[in-house]
Amino acid sequence: MNRRQFLQQGLTVSAGLALGGLPKFAGWAHADDPTKWRTFEVTTAVEVKDAVGAVRAWVPVPLTTPTDYFKREPDGFSGNYKAARSVQYDKYGTAMVFAEWAASEKAPQLEVKSRFMTRDRAIDVNAKPATPAKENPAVLHYFRQPSKLIRTDGVVASTSKSIVMGYKSDVDKARAIYEWIVDNTFRDAKVKGCGIGDISTMLESGYLGGKCADLNALFVGLARAAGLPARDVYGVRVAASSEFKSLGRADDITGAQHCRAEVYLNGFGWTPVDPADVRKVVLEENLPGEQLALTDPKVKRAREKLFGAWEMNWLPYNYAHDIKLPGSKLSDIAFLMYPQLETANGRRDSLDPANFKYTIKSKEIV
Repeated sequence: MNRRQFLQQGLTVSAGLALGGLPKFAGWAHADDPTKWRTFEVTTAVEVKDAVGAVRAWVPVPLTTPTDYFKREPDGFSGNYKAARSVQYDKYGTAMVFAEWAASEKAPQLEVKSRFMTRDRAIDVNAKPATPAKENPAVLHYFRQPSKLIRTDGVVASTSKSIVMGYKSDVDKARAIYEWIVDNTFRDAKVKGCGIGDISTMLESGYLGGKCADLNALFVGLARAAGLPARDVYGVRVAASSEFKSLGRADDITGAQHCRAEVYLNGFGWTPVDPADVRKVVLEENLPGEQLALTDPKVKRAREKLFGAWEMNWLPYNYAHDIKLPGSKLSDIAFLMYPQLETANGRRDSLDPANFKYTIKSKEIV
């Protein structure tokens, strides 16, 4: 089978990820102002170096559940694999392309293309909502539950209780947790990748440094412990930011993965937050080796903006935790934000793309 046939097959198989056949982008313009939407294409290319035995790869693809800020087309994939398929992992929008190569293939290759539209989102939590947002109670219950690393008991529960004590509304509780994280944590540039999100260890040790998968996981865990449905949203930056140079990436986005968070607030629905990016502005919006003060006007802007708003120069992948990769005999992974690869020698380091090897590139379709 040639490369063109591979691509055609990939488009056919992955069409199911469009959730019942979402319309093409041209159709959406009738319901929404098209000037608010931006179209992007992200290409993930896997080229396995030093392949040993049978090889398997898993590549995350865009969120498959529809939202008011993100829409997708079916994914296309091609390569020299023995078999490949799209996998809908759960009912909450987690999907991936899973490919396998025979032991005789010494140079496995896979390319996954995803095209999607985004628009900035903002919720004014200071305004009284005209129509309370609704969500399936089962979904809200699911996003109150702990994961292996995002606990809601012990030190997480006691810390959350101390933060939200005296607050009555969902908005006030969520904002108190958000402000506590901005005030008490810091971005640790030495942490590999985006961190792992072991929030109990963070709180027990008192070392509250980390990156987005740590700091935003801390928000999620503290919110869940306070009874608020909350979730990490794993993804990747795909374009430059219009306001903060540290909060964007364009073209080669191989290392631009970023985890955000959402909290469900009665009357407002799923509300975007990102305390980790406030701490990123503190660390990276100044000269190297220096940090901005929390009172700096730029930090104050980010702090105000990132409780209730996301700039959508970013692709959401999924909300999933404790993932058992289909076809893998190895342990679960905490979350799926990077391509994964296994050979006869075990699992490759997904945070070492140069030796994995994979690249992720984005382009805006004007």
